[in-house]
Amino acid sequence: MAFEFRTVDSELLIDAPIISVRRDTVTMPGGETAIREVVEHFGAVAVVAFDGEKIALVHQFRQSAGRRFYELPAGLLDFANEDPLDCAARELQEEAGLEAGSWGLLVDLITSPGFCDEAVRVYLATDLRAVDRPDPEEEEADMTLRWVALDEAVAMVMRGEVSNSIAIAGIMTAAEAVRIGRTRPVGDAFELRPTALAHRRQAEGFTGDMKKRHG
Repeated sequence: MAFEFRTVDSELLIDAPIISVRRDTVTMPGGETAIREVVEHFGAVAVVAFDGEKIALVHQFRQSAGRRFYELPAGLLDFANEDPLDCAARELQEEAGLEAGSWGLLVDLITSPGFCDEAVRVYLATDLRAVDRPDPEEEEADMTLRWVALDEAVAMVMRGEVSNSIAIAGIMTAAEAVRIGRTRPVGDAFELRPTALAHRRQAEGFTGDMKKRHG
């Protein structure tokens, strides 16, 4: 029987707008306890927008790495109880100026399970049409959109030109989904979706946007 790791104590260290950090005391198989710091996240969605030949990639600056990355249109699940598909549709419009007539589920992934509970659901969006895009804010004002043939996007991954893990997962699973002609149902349970930060914010009275604002 597998050992059951139990959290016997937990302390909130940081409560920032889009993350929190807690320190858990966890039982270990040898009978001792160990300290584990955990970054709490709202979770996110990302979209491979495929027009039958090309996919939409955004080129965006990321402060943590100090450089720009090729990424998929994506965004946080930072509205209380929002359906991931609704969030994906909103982000596709905001970042790429697109709507999709058909959706499929590609993959759920947890980005850094050694220290963070962030999980991302990646969709395949097809039957695309252009729509008005809201005025971009902050880093998105610098973001550019590039259409890349799906085969070329796979080659970019293999050449090391795409290093965002969510984009890599989305591109590679999209290529396979197109090859075999199917995706997972969009209604599959998102079992990896993190809940700790969202539940805490909702308990504090955040019923819509759960981000805490500075100032």
